[in-house]
Amino acid sequence: MSQLQEIKMRFGIIGNSPLLDRAIEKAIQVANTDISVLVTGESGVGKENIPKIIHALSHRKHKPYIAVNCGAIPEGTIDSELFGHEKGAFTGALSTRKGYFEEADGGTIFLDEVAELPLQTQVRLLRVLETGEFIKVGSSKIQKTDVRIVAATNVNMLEAVSKHKFREDLYYRLNTVEIHLPPLRERKEDIPLIFKKFCLDFAEKYRQPPLKLSKEAEELLKNYRWPGNIRQLRNLAEQISVVETNREITAEVLKNYLPDIDKSTLPALHTSSNSSNADFASEREILYKILFDMRNDLNDLKAITLELIKSGGTNTGRFAEENSTLLQKVFRTSEPFTSTPIVNNPGIIVNEGINTPHVNAININGASQEEFEEAEVEPMTEEVLSLEKREIELIKKALEKHNGKRKLAAEELGISERTLYRKIKQYNLQ
Repeated sequence: MSQLQEIKMRFGIIGNSPLLDRAIEKAIQVANTDISVLVTGESGVGKENIPKIIHALSHRKHKPYIAVNCGAIPEGTIDSELFGHEKGAFTGALSTRKGYFEEADGGTIFLDEVAELPLQTQVRLLRVLETGEFIKVGSSKIQKTDVRIVAATNVNMLEAVSKHKFREDLYYRLNTVEIHLPPLRERKEDIPLIFKKFCLDFAEKYRQPPLKLSKEAEELLKNYRWPGNIRQLRNLAEQISVVETNREITAEVLKNYLPDIDKSTLPALHTSSNSSNADFASEREILYKILFDMRNDLNDLKAITLELIKSGGTNTGRFAEENSTLLQKVFRTSEPFTSTPIVNNPGIIVNEGINTPHVNAININGASQEEFEEAEVEPMTEEVLSLEKREIELIKKALEKHNGKRKLAAEELGISERTLYRKIKQYNLQ
């Protein structure tokens, strides 16, 4: 019998998957060293077996082996549990207590769910790994310990490091050798064997005949995703062993215990994700195109406005005809633009510093009253109002129209409320 098969029998490991065999072989290879090992894998895959194998095959096998569930110890007491404390170190510390690192001196400590350690405890653990030194809670005396650390986690450690939930230096110190245990869905050929073993155990425990699976039921077991892995498979075997009186288990019976069998076996999630990503990329490209077109239209409009200002407003007809498509888009109308100059638009405030005798607007045939604000037609006289007086007049009209409501008046004038407030203060229009 090979050493691999002997280890499987000794520790009750069932399965012939190459991925499983590789994990066990790595554990055998590193057992006689003192390097730290990080065991990774999903919840329920049996990670606790690896540190037991490492300890049993190491020169520390006659020394203590202590397994610690880091996620089950409250944050306030975990330092005391791991490193011990002095009498009176905190409320309730009635006597000096040894921690796990002191108790396991010369042996092995298995830190399960190591990613759950608080950051402060991670610093202490890093010191133990690097120098073999630790300090009890409430003490100033440095103590030495000689322990082999094997850690395990079901968390993506690199992601935890990137989110600053786990120290990067501690991760690389623990991860000298990584042993990954595959989930059940990656070792489908082992699932019926493990299930039958559990059924035999529970038949003996509850003194009942063992269960037998039909071929269809076996295929169903193989194709199920098993999110809870071996732990979930064991619970299923126990449940069926207790509940079912008929010991012949068919696929139909098995489906009653796996209500999410359909959605668990379909790879719909992956397809949906790709589809969503494609839709998002398509929408993003459309949005970029719209923004690019808007930028081009705005640049064209700026050029038109600049030429109108330079020409003193005398070429509005030519510009309307040459840029009819752009102006239709900007003013949201399908009617063609004419070259007829009309009244000034009170919704436009001319920028300070531009000396222009008058401002001609562009006539839009068919424009509704809702699209443009009403304006009183004032005959142009030879003596044109100054820009400042014109601006004051427009501000007053807008404020009167909206009963002094500055927000609505600012929207009417096409300026920000803050600018309107500054203008009111500047012209003393309170």
